[in-house]
This record gives sequence, C-alpha cells and structure tokens, in this order.
Amino acid sequence: MEIENLVVELQTLGARIEVPVDNKGRRGGAGPTDDKAFMFGGMTMMVPTLGNFAACSPYAVVPDGDAFALAKDGQKLLPVQFPRRPKFYDLKTADGIPYNKIAVLHGADVLATTVVQNCLRWNSDEERCHFCGIGISLKNNATVAVKTPAQLAEVAEAAVRLDGVKHFVMTTGTINYSDKGALYSAKCARAVRAVVDLPIQVQFEPPEDLDVLWEVKAAGVDAVGIHLEVFDQAVRERVTPGKAKISVDYYFETFKKAVEIFGENQVSSYIIVGLGESPESIIAGCKRLIEIGVYPFVVPLRPILGTEMQDATPPDASVMAPIYREVAAMMAARGLNWRNSKAGCTRCGACSALPSFQAPIPLSVA
Repeated sequence: MEIENLVVELQTLGARIEVPVDNKGRRGGAGPTDDKAFMFGGMTMMVPTLGNFAACSPYAVVPDGDAFALAKDGQKLLPVQFPRRPKFYDLKTADGIPYNKIAVLHGADVLATTVVQNCLRWNSDEERCHFCGIGISLKNNATVAVKTPAQLAEVAEAAVRLDGVKHFVMTTGTINYSDKGALYSAKCARAVRAVVDLPIQVQFEPPEDLDVLWEVKAAGVDAVGIHLEVFDQAVRERVTPGKAKISVDYYFETFKKAVEIFGENQVSSYIIVGLGESPESIIAGCKRLIEIGVYPFVVPLRPILGTEMQDATPPDASVMAPIYREVAAMMAARGLNWRNSKAGCTRCGACSALPSFQAPIPLSVA
C-alpha cells in the first residue's frame, strides 16, 4: 500500500488504540479534536480515535514487543509511535492555571490555542456550525474561556524553550460581527512575538473592514487561515448557517486581500469533504482558491462526539483520494506547497493527507 493511501484510509476510518497510553485522543475544542497524533515513516498524522466510527475501524495500534505497531484487520503493517507529553504541560501560571489549558501541542511540534473559547454562533441553532465542537472542551473544564496575551506569551516561551515547538496556530471563536475576533488575536500574537521568535498563523472569519488584515500583519503574524469549509451555498446554509450569511464572493474578496498582504502560500482555507457537497464542486472551488495563491487545506469530515454531526459518516477513501490527487496536481502547477507555508495548519499538515500527495514519502507498508 502506498503511504498516501494509508493516510487517507486512517483519516477516514480512524483507528482503535489497543495499547496502554496516557490518553487515546483529545476531546472537544478546535483543530484535531477526537484525534491522536500518530508518528510513522518520518511523518506525523492526526488520526481519529474517539469518534463512534473509529471504534469500528479495521485499523488498530497493537503491541509489538516493547513498542507499538499499526495493524489492519490484525495484520501488522509498520511501527508507530506517539509524541511524548510536552514538558510545558507540567507548568502553571502564577495564578495557578495549567499551561495546557492555555495552549496545547498539535502534531509533533506545533503550539495551538483557541484564544477565545466561545463563539457567538455556538448557542444559536440558527447560527451554529453543525460540525463544530468549540464549546465542548470548555464544558469539560479542559481549557479557559479567554486566554490573555500575557498568558499566551508565557506559555509560548516555555514551549519553545522546553519542547522546541516550531510555530504557533491561534484560532478563535467568532466574538463579534465586525472584526470577528481578528484584532484580539492580533493583540495576542504581538505579545508572543515580543518574547519569542515564533512564526504565527491566526485564524478568523472575514472581517467587515478588510483593512483589519493590515493590523493583523503589523502585529507580527506570518500567515492567516480564513476557513470557508464549503463552496456550495445550499450546503453552507444547511451546515454552517451563520457563516453562510457571509457570501462566497466576499470570502474570495477577503482571500485576495489577504494574499496581497501576507503573500501566496501564507493564506489558507479549510475545505471539508463529507458535508454533502459534490466532489466536482469541491475541486472547482479549490481551483479558484489556488488560482489566487490560497492553499486549500482539504480534510475529511471528522464527526465530533457531542456535536450535531457526531453520528455522521466520514467520506470514503475512494472519494477523498481523487480529490487529493486533483488538488495536489493543481497546486504543483501553481507552485503552492505546504513546505512554503511559514506557520499554521498548512505548515503542520497533520490533519490532511494532502501533503502526502504533494510529496509522497517512500515507505514500505505490508
């Protein structure tokens, strides 16, 4: 089996953890929630481990002597490891807040935080994104509602010094209908850059005034993620009803402005496969993004426990693989590559199989 096909299957089917580990995945929040970082073949991939569908996966992590192996239907395929627990997790702020309630490790070397763990859309049936789990980790007391710039700077410095993190991803719930939280994220980024030289990506919805993007850049931010998720308006209105009020055209106006300010390959957008949009629509939308220098970060739907879509079925690998191949080919022709991203989800790449299709890694899989 080629490595890219293995990654696609793992991220669509998930995997069972049948070995003793400290935790079998991270519950709630943003980013790779209900997933666990798997390390194999010189790469790190986020694999669903907690969702209902993962419990039925043919893939499992099993004992292999004193180590672990990834197996499919009981047949061992290759050795697998998990990142060690970060040292900065053992620290607390002066007022007693554990550092890992302020920021956490994503993948192998990425610091990540949701600067405001609330979203004005979360408590509204007419606004909430049906796949989102932003409020779950707060409910579970795994984080704090608002991270201050000083707290984030303190944790970032420790994460770099103790664990060698390479870049920082800051996302946020949408906290208002004007700048959407971009300005508060910029304030946090400025505080971090004042104490440590760490590339930063911030993520937010399109602000009403696009000049806000200049202020984000001036704060020392290297890259931005502006997540459209879906191109098809009918699907947007059903699955992301609040965000669907912001037109696709305005998203693209924002993308163009962001590329002007941050540069090609430093602007990205999550595109989720499995919400009901056709592959043809997804590929056409990604083509439009690529043409203006935006990296379409294509991922399969990860049904998150506790959300309205927790029982949804992820897309099949036979759906994902052709989309990845087509998008990777278009990006190669345009000169976009995850390796050229300075920070963020595209630089990490662990939540998508797309980096594997851009630069396949030779690996022998049984």
